Amino acid sequence: MSPIRATALIAFFAALLIMPRLASSEAKVVATPYGEPKVVMDFYLEDPAKINPALYWIRSLMNPLMAAPYDYAPEFMDIVVVIHGTEVVATVKHNYETYRDAVERMKYYASLGVKFKVCGIAAQDYGYQTKDFYDFIEIVPSAIAELAHWQLQGYALITPKIMIKEHSIEDIR
Repeated sequence: MSPIRATALIAFFAALLIMPRLASSEAKVVATPYGEPKVVMDFYLEDPAKINPALYWIRSLMNPLMAAPYDYAPEFMDIVVVIHGTEVVATVKHNYETYRDAVERMKYYASLGVKFKVCGIAAQDYGYQTKDFYDFIEIVPSAIAELAHWQLQGYALITPKIMIKEHSIEDIR
């Protein structure tokens, strides 16, 4: 028997011995060695109501990193959110009642150091002026230039994809 054929047979029988163990084992939880995040989030949503689930992406980034085993303080997380879709309407004062939950969540994240930047071109398209926005909002010349800038500074780009949930978890699990 050739050495290659013998090696193949040994590998085959080893796999047979391991397979039953794999079938009965459980998944394992790992603590990926995450570093302090440098993230720019691209919010460009076709429906302003989608800003609420988009903001949960920030929570999904921050909360696990603030918990054990990472225990990062928010000030060690560098997160920039660039807003330039229909959700721009949620960042102006006169729409507070309509977007109260989103505004309060953005204020909270801003207090933790998250920077919220609105595209100046989009603001102009909507007819908004600087005085229309909350004090935690920064107006930048262009969302596209801003996204490029932060990526060139080494920030990871995250673009939330907001899907409409058609099935409950209970129905599909």
